Amino acid sequence: MSFDLKIKGNWNELKGKLKEKYGELTDDDLVYAEGQEDQLLGRLQKKTGVAKEELSKFLFDKENQN
Repeated sequence: MSFDLKIKGNWNELKGKLKEKYGELTDDDLVYAEGQEDQLLGRLQKKTGVAKEELSKFLFDKENQN
């Protein structure tokens, strides 16, 4: 499966939402560098056990971030 991924909005705000939703995440889990979206998704999936598609929608769908 291939994703055309680009983090939408303010990354610091999105990190806060992720930590709120998935309390087990740490700052190290949420290290993000542009172009490394797949690595971020992999870390989050491994840590939370949530499906890649659900995480991708949360991270990359602008409508879900409002």
